Amino acid sequence: MALTLWHNPRCGKSRAALALLTERGLSPAVRLYLKEPPTESEIVELLRMLEIPAIGLVRTGERLFRDLDLADGGDTALVAAMAAHPILIERPILVAGDRAVIGRPPERILDLL
Repeated sequence: MALTLWHNPRCGKSRAALALLTERGLSPAVRLYLKEPPTESEIVELLRMLEIPAIGLVRTGERLFRDLDLADGGDTALVAAMAAHPILIERPILVAGDRAVIGRPPERILDLL
């Protein structure tokens, strides 16, 4: 099964998730989503795999979330904001086939293995 880790190398939890995978001999494809932002359709697909509403994927503690006044935003507005500002996307995210999990805490990624 192909694994893809949506990764931010500056994030300790993201680095920990990658380490958990490599310690198990797994080499996931690494998507540096801040450098290669996802499209709105990719985010919608990711939400389907995660089985969560858009707010569940948003880093609500980010200043940008408040600056953009997204607290009352619906799924469409939140997806558009995440596509335009990928820093708003929670991390890390492991995608395995048609399933995905947010690695908070990082050990949650092991649920997909």
